[in-house]
Amino acid sequence: MTSEPTVTPAQQIAAGYAAEGAALELGSVVVDGACDPGAQVRIPLATVNRHGLVAGATGTGKTKSLQVLAEQLSAAGVPVVMADVKGDLSGLSRPAETSANTEARAKDTGDADWTPTAYPVEFLSLGTGGIGVPVRATISSFGPILLSKVLGLNATQESTLGLIFHWADQKGLSLLDLKDLRAVIQYLTSDEGKPELKALGAVSTTTAGVILRALVNLEAEGGDTFFGEPELEPEDLLRVDEQGRGIITLLELGSQGARPVMFSTFLMWVLADLFTSLPEVGDLDKPKLVFFFDEAHLLFSNASKAFLEQVEQTVKLIRSKGVGVFFCTQLPTDVPNDVLSQLGARIQHALRAFTPDDEKALTKTVRTYPKTDVYDLKSALTSLGIGEAVVTVLSEKGAPTPVAWTRMRAPRSLMDTIGPDAITAAAKASPLQAEYGQTIDRESAYERLNAKLAPPAETVPVPQQDDALPPPLPPVAGEVRARDTAEPGMLEKVVNSPAFKSAMRSAGTVIGREITRSIFGTGTRRRRRRR
Repeated sequence: MTSEPTVTPAQQIAAGYAAEGAALELGSVVVDGACDPGAQVRIPLATVNRHGLVAGATGTGKTKSLQVLAEQLSAAGVPVVMADVKGDLSGLSRPAETSANTEARAKDTGDADWTPTAYPVEFLSLGTGGIGVPVRATISSFGPILLSKVLGLNATQESTLGLIFHWADQKGLSLLDLKDLRAVIQYLTSDEGKPELKALGAVSTTTAGVILRALVNLEAEGGDTFFGEPELEPEDLLRVDEQGRGIITLLELGSQGARPVMFSTFLMWVLADLFTSLPEVGDLDKPKLVFFFDEAHLLFSNASKAFLEQVEQTVKLIRSKGVGVFFCTQLPTDVPNDVLSQLGARIQHALRAFTPDDEKALTKTVRTYPKTDVYDLKSALTSLGIGEAVVTVLSEKGAPTPVAWTRMRAPRSLMDTIGPDAITAAAKASPLQAEYGQTIDRESAYERLNAKLAPPAETVPVPQQDDALPPPLPPVAGEVRARDTAEPGMLEKVVNSPAFKSAMRSAGTVIGREITRSIFGTGTRRRRRRR
């Protein structure tokens, strides 16, 4: 009589991670200190849009786990957006350096095909003070809720800022950069504008003054280099290279280093913009895009109730647009419970329990995992080695997988920064440099209000536009007259110019802006046509 082969605890755990479709390979199961290369831990690619969390103390291997996820998503044809605060992820663009450690890790994790590999990477910077391709957002599309988060406003001030945005919309005043919003507030608090301010209702001059001072401080810290045009088009994040690999977009702080909350808030703006622009697609075999929010505690710290509600709504609904979101932070308690409950995948690196607060956070973290008879989770979470994590994800059927102490795979790309010179060179060679490299400053609220308040010049009278109507499209690349378009190709040159595209993106009706100012108060813009 032949006895059936014994199934080890590691193999029992791995059976819960079996997947018929494509999957992201994380590593192999560890039980009692022994790693079983045949017991694989994976995330089904079709469930990545159910979101996730990558957490752990500094130096435990979070960044390398992000690198492993980004590599496999790219190889599967899924574009990735990642915050690269310290430049550690720039090595994704170079193949790894073979070493005894990487070979040993590949053997432990059953990664028999491990090969040094470079991946397609785009380097972007917030504003014009960084080393990547500069990207910006207009004040109008950023909206009052996200801007209030950046400015550190309280609920009353946030409400007032929303009314100011509403007034500017009604008057057809384009809010493109900081000087536009500053000009609007200065006008409303001036003798001429005070009746308008009073008509807004419940808006005090004192509160408007506080907002104005916050804007001045933001401008002094480099915020004026971020807000403006040309504005980042989310479709530029949804690209694949000629080999069909998803392009990995890395965002660095640039000149916004003095205000890191700008970083996470900008990512939230991009996510909200994707939510409003992408069609409903339901559940796909693989996501259309995956977002990684690094330093997630910055996003939620001191956030208003309105802000938290919009984050929760966006995360909950954007999965149906084919977008997956992973929050990356040190402690799971950095993420609000309402958001944490929506994260299907958990990759938890080692936690430290040096203080009473750390102990409380550890206890809360244990309670978020499914029950397990294999591990003492409280002990396991403080005993994980570098590059190891406690994992649970959603299976292809949508059920939580067994808890797995996992030895994570080694990245196939370089586990180091490539340096600022190499990043700068890559950014200059990027096709996005032509779209975003030059700042555009067209007529908007600042120019219109200055013209309104300036003394009349002794010139031939020109019919004035009604302030209640949106401004006309400004001259682009010089004044375009009818006879100019007679030159062959002139009209095409104008239409394809960055200035014309920015004008068309921001041109929208007052009604349109009001209707779509629902996700974080963001406004509309007309999308540019791809060349």
